[in-house]
Amino acid sequence: MGVYNAELYNNLALCCFYAQQYDMTLTCFERALSLATDENMADIWVNVGHVALGMGDSNLAFQCFRLALAATNDHAEAYNNLGVLEMNKGHIEQARSYFQSSAEFGPHLFEPLYNLAALSEQVGDLRSSFDAVQRSLKIFPDHSGSNQLLKKIQQHFSMM
Repeated sequence: MGVYNAELYNNLALCCFYAQQYDMTLTCFERALSLATDENMADIWVNVGHVALGMGDSNLAFQCFRLALAATNDHAEAYNNLGVLEMNKGHIEQARSYFQSSAEFGPHLFEPLYNLAALSEQVGDLRSSFDAVQRSLKIFPDHSGSNQLLKKIQQHFSMM
C-alpha cells in the first residue's frame, strides 16, 4: 500500500464494522489512532464511540466521546453524543449543557438543536423547545423529526 494515513484506516475501520468484520475494525482503529494527528484524533475517537454504541457498549462510547473532547475540546459532535448519552441516563441538566455546547461549537449542526428541543419538550419547557426546533429547522428545513416536534409544540400552544 503506497499512501496510508489515519483517515484511510479510520474509514477502513468503519467499512469493516458495517461489513461485520469486528476483529478488523479494532485493528484498523488502532492503526488510525497510532497515525492520528491533533487535527483528526477527535474524529477517530468519535467514530470509535459510534462503533461502541453499535455494539451496545454505552460506557465505552461515553469514554470515547470524552477522549475526543480531550483531543479537541471544541468538538461539537462529541458534545452532542455525550448529551444523548446523558439524556438516556436521565441526567437532564448535564444533557442540556452538552447540547448547548455542541450548538455553540457547531453552528452548522442541526442535531444538537433538535436534541435540545426534544429534551426541553420532554421536561415541559415549551418555549425553549420551540426556539431550539426553529433554529434546527433553519439549518435543515426538511428534517422530519424537527418538523414533527414543531407540530407537537404548536398543538400544545394552541391548547393554552
